Amino acid sequence: MKLTTLSLCAVSILSFDQRTAAAADLLSPAIENASTMKWNGEQKPARLYADTYYVGVAGLSSVLIKTDRGLILLDGDLVQSVPLIESHIRSLGFRVEDIKYILNSHTHYDHAGGIAALQRDSGAQVLASPSSAAALRQRFAVADDPQAGYTDSAKFPKVRVAHEIHDGEKITLGSTTVTAHFTPGHTPGGTTWTWNSCERAKCLHMVYADSLNAVSAPGFHFTADATHPDLTAQFRKSIQIVSDLPCDILVTVHPDLIGLPEKLKLAESHPAENPFIDADACKTYASKSQAGLDARIAEENAEHH
Repeated sequence: MKLTTLSLCAVSILSFDQRTAAAADLLSPAIENASTMKWNGEQKPARLYADTYYVGVAGLSSVLIKTDRGLILLDGDLVQSVPLIESHIRSLGFRVEDIKYILNSHTHYDHAGGIAALQRDSGAQVLASPSSAAALRQRFAVADDPQAGYTDSAKFPKVRVAHEIHDGEKITLGSTTVTAHFTPGHTPGGTTWTWNSCERAKCLHMVYADSLNAVSAPGFHFTADATHPDLTAQFRKSIQIVSDLPCDILVTVHPDLIGLPEKLKLAESHPAENPFIDADACKTYASKSQAGLDARIAEENAEHH
């Protein structure tokens, strides 16, 4: 496969008025609060390695993979992130209309909110796990999602799902194959995605890891309660899956979980270097996630005594 190498490109900054006007055409009202305003800050797009690019916003990741048969996009961020994501894609020299597949990590409004508009603008097929597909179709988290209690304030536009994937399924476009790894815990349908990006003879293992944060709406317990069995073993298995993945470059759905914003700044100021390569990144991320889960379980156990 012949690869086109692009360096970091400057993105045309949308003014506040332009972004407001664009957001009015995004199928659903934007959820505006202190977190979303921070997350949706401007971030220049960046070439992570070979055919893989960061096209997300300051606090929410979205990744673009160029193949010889079109583009694959991972996550759509917030409803109001769409104008920025599309601007980033175009600034890198690509066409939004060439996106063939949109893949999702998990179905919360901050990662799935922009998918419907991106699907409309590109004509892409959306692929998701069965649980995530159900949430995308109904516009809010499924009942067994730890954050289902936020449904009334965290809806997103309805999405047409073309295909429900299975664990380990390989999605191939041209000569590029992306593999789905089910990593439930943060949500029941959480999915981590992996693929290889190659430049000349050097191929690197790319990982787009779903959230492994044990956070929930008030009243939910990961340990057993009246509504579900103990979920901690399943969550620990997901963390171990991410830890064991071949992993040269890691992107997490919230970039700050792995210090990605700092790496993006470094890549911009030192374009000859690649600060994203870190063979220990997945293990480090898993270790921090395990510590967070342990702390959450300890809190829940303390409530029972």
